[in-house]
Amino acid sequence: MIQGVKVKKLSFNVDDRGRLLEILRNDDEIFESFGQVYITTCYPEVIKAWHLHHLQNDNMVVISGMAKIVLCDQREGSKTFGEINEFIIGDFNPMLVHIPANVYHGFMCISEKEAVILNVPTQPYNHKSPDEYRLPFDTDKILYRWERKNR
Repeated sequence: MIQGVKVKKLSFNVDDRGRLLEILRNDDEIFESFGQVYITTCYPEVIKAWHLHHLQNDNMVVISGMAKIVLCDQREGSKTFGEINEFIIGDFNPMLVHIPANVYHGFMCISEKEAVILNVPTQPYNHKSPDEYRLPFDTDKILYRWERKNR
């Protein structure tokens, strides 16, 4: 696992009224600080990658559909430099992925329906000076092929 990446396996509390999924609490070991909460969506087979943040850590959960979340450590001096982590999460595998600052990440919807991703970053988004640095999904700087395994 990439240095600084953490995962929290989630499980539904179910009764005869419905389900409840507790995602992140301020007394969790994985919790650091609160910046904001937002959702983003991704249509089937669409790739949203690559980007990183210098100041914030992300806490991502796929709350509907299924997505492949991929991380790549390009941090000079990191013990896990060059390592890639792939997580298949969503409806059938609820999990929170904690992504540390300076780790490239992206995701691809692998379900037949739109994937809905909830993120709880540690910093609020700065509209005037975004803490966001991008590479194209097919960059030569990251050796990863975005594809479904059945193709």
